[in-house]
Amino acid sequence: MKTDPETYILAGNNKGFTLIETLIAMAIFSIGILALGSMQLWSVKNNTTGNITTQATLLAKAKIEELKNTGDLTSLAGDTDSDGIFTREWTVTNPLGGNKTRKIQVTVSWNRRGQNRSVELETITQGNGI
Repeated sequence: MKTDPETYILAGNNKGFTLIETLIAMAIFSIGILALGSMQLWSVKNNTTGNITTQATLLAKAKIEELKNTGDLTSLAGDTDSDGIFTREWTVTNPLGGNKTRKIQVTVSWNRRGQNRSVELETITQGNGI
């Protein structure tokens, strides 16, 4: 009786086969875990950047509201203050030449990871919250 060796696998001929499968599976799993780890780091970095930008925008908006609620805008020119990592600078100009209308420009700047960043907001107002 003639047997074809390709039709069945001999029990003693597959030594180490499971070990190779396990090593390949572990390599694929490791690559997937590394990808998830880098994605997590990227997400945390971008969330932090977004939070800092939001805080800077809120500081600029608060200063604009404070200056808009000032009754007499003719005495305002500009100034600077610091709050934590942020520096706020504002200028009040008279671009239209009238005696009531003023342009308020607020810039909030900060340094993050060696890079200078800033948010700038501007508005035109008549004072007294208008």
